[in-house]
Amino acid sequence: MATIEIDEEVYEALRLPEHERSQAMKEELAVSLYARDVLSFGKARALAELSTREFQALLGEREIPRHYTETELAEDLDYAE
Repeated sequence: MATIEIDEEVYEALRLPEHERSQAMKEELAVSLYARDVLSFGKARALAELSTREFQALLGEREIPRHYTETELAEDLDYAE
């Protein structure tokens, strides 16, 4: 497990209740890295500690398109048949 150090003053400046801060920061990092195509959907979802449906909804709220390749589409179509 890796740890990210955040200056206490910055952490305290977050306009979130204390009990929401850690989760919100994980979600923000996951969304940002996914949007930049640095993390896959599955890894970003795991970082955010959200279900597939929850992470898809979060991306939708942020208007971040899902990275969906032609290969994934073909696999889904094969599976659907």
